[in-house]
Amino acid sequence: MIYLDYGATSFHKPPAVRRAVENAMSRCANPGRGGYAAANAAAETVYQCRETAAALFDCQPEQVVLTSNCTHGLNIAIRSLVKPGSRVVVSGFEHNAVMRPLYALGAEITVAGRRLFDWENTLEEFDRALKNGAEAAVFTHVSNVFGYVLPVEELAGLCRSYGVPFILDAAQSAGSIPVKLGQLGAEFIAMPGHKGLLGPQGTGLLLCAGEASPLLYGGTGSESIRHDMPELLPERLEAGTLNVPGAAGLTAGMCHVSRFGKAIREAEHRQAQRCARGLKALGFRVFAGDHQAGTLSFLPKMGCEEGAQRLAELGIAVRAGLHCAPLAHESAGTLETGTIRVSFGPDASDPQTAAFLKAAARLPRGKR
Repeated sequence: MIYLDYGATSFHKPPAVRRAVENAMSRCANPGRGGYAAANAAAETVYQCRETAAALFDCQPEQVVLTSNCTHGLNIAIRSLVKPGSRVVVSGFEHNAVMRPLYALGAEITVAGRRLFDWENTLEEFDRALKNGAEAAVFTHVSNVFGYVLPVEELAGLCRSYGVPFILDAAQSAGSIPVKLGQLGAEFIAMPGHKGLLGPQGTGLLLCAGEASPLLYGGTGSESIRHDMPELLPERLEAGTLNVPGAAGLTAGMCHVSRFGKAIREAEHRQAQRCARGLKALGFRVFAGDHQAGTLSFLPKMGCEEGAQRLAELGIAVRAGLHCAPLAHESAGTLETGTIRVSFGPDASDPQTAAFLKAAARLPRGKR
């Protein structure tokens, strides 16, 4: 199978990730719940994960909160920063992990920047929206549908200039594009562990610079006499037993990314560009342009789900549909059709792209 669905999850994990998970399952008990060797090993494993993340993302270990996925982290961040009815600015390419919590809070949402691969449009509309008044902003680093890399440093600068706190959704960037909490000045940055960081599913990180409100309440192994959650991070946001094997695997994945991240980023981008050129030459409508990561979308001359199924039968794993991001499709004009998404990972290579294009050539093509 040629796996081209890294936007959903990394499938081929480094061997060190599997070994770390297995080792933790054989050595670690519950962190913070005892002074015996297995509990201490668990605490050390969790802290090593925080330290590794802090070095990678320019923050302190205590600012690293372990979550079950990026959506979990975004919900904590949004509910900490956004109050019911708050005015919030978002980009035109946000995932439901951002939009649904905002809708649930009854936020007054302004969508700024609807043009794909157009930094000038994104920045102009954000500037206008922030100038008109906003209490918070939330924006993705990379569109999970189209691979559009937003100008996050410039957006962060705009937010700072208007005094608007912001949240960055790094679901599609962490591990392949540098993400720095201190440099950006974000209140929160949320990311999954299982995508670009190459860790196990069921893991994620929330980097916290601002005041955070618990989403879950319960035991933390510390300050048990209190009726409320501890005041200090990370315990304030980590109720219940942590995923220690997951943290061990995530640490191994982050170590791999620390060593090979630049090469991974270059390989993904190179193959995405090669893939886009090949699909265009075959006559498909392709969504690609400047400021693109290792993901792109295209339209076959048939239903997207049917096209993806045909590719699956030919040994190619891609994703079709709306990709949990109807706002992005609305911005791109593909809400009624969806797209087929191709997303490369650390194993991106010329043979992989060639095999995909050979299979894609067997699909009906031309504009729908």
